[in-house]
Amino acid sequence: MVVFVDVRFGYGRAEVLHGLSFTVDRGAIMGMLGPNGAGKSTCIKLIAGILTPGMGAITVDGLPLPERAVDVKQRIGYVPESAMLFESLTGQEFLELSGRLHGVEEPLLQARISAILETFSLTAEAGDRLNAYSKGMRQKILIAAALLHNPDLLLLDEPLSGLDVNAAILIKDLLAALAAAGKTILYSSHVLDVVEKICNRVMIIHQGNLIANDTPEALREATSQATLEQVFRQLTHSVDTDPGVARIVDALRP
Repeated sequence: MVVFVDVRFGYGRAEVLHGLSFTVDRGAIMGMLGPNGAGKSTCIKLIAGILTPGMGAITVDGLPLPERAVDVKQRIGYVPESAMLFESLTGQEFLELSGRLHGVEEPLLQARISAILETFSLTAEAGDRLNAYSKGMRQKILIAAALLHNPDLLLLDEPLSGLDVNAAILIKDLLAALAAAGKTILYSSHVLDVVEKICNRVMIIHQGNLIANDTPEALREATSQATLEQVFRQLTHSVDTDPGVARIVDALRP
């Protein structure tokens, strides 16, 4: 579904992706992990057609980027880590705008909006302006907008941000159901226990390089670690937090 071949990208003179190659198969829930600045969000923006690679090749469902970017965008639903919403619109109006931009026919669009708003417990607030929404409500609207045109590929950058426990459980169950129906999901997050539970494959990017790409079970076995968090710490050479924790605790003592 998604193929990167020796992809390089930089911001100015600073190269942040150093010849990245990977494949995300159709129907997979691929977790994308990495420290801050590793290149995760850059990869997602390249797939979404927001950025253009400096070198290498990217295809989505066989369509090359950036040459077929418009066609690719019809096939993807994108939930960015942070997004600016049209706050003067109501939730209903924003979803209608999103669906119409993707060419969803009106009766089908209204039926989908109604079903999603009801499931996300937003029906009563559908007529309220987005500037009155809480962070969690805005996140639900972003996820809803990404689903309306029934995309083949979902690009999710910290999709559970701001959601309460019940909403997060709902979204995790929804992602599993969508993957079972053949949708492909690329899930970028720093919440490793969630990635471990819902993703059937995990890639780890470190300093712009792909250092792991396998099932969570295989990664744990290969590194002799019990959890994905421990795998991540080992492979990215994360620093020991104990000295820093002790330093802060000591500083807070009267």
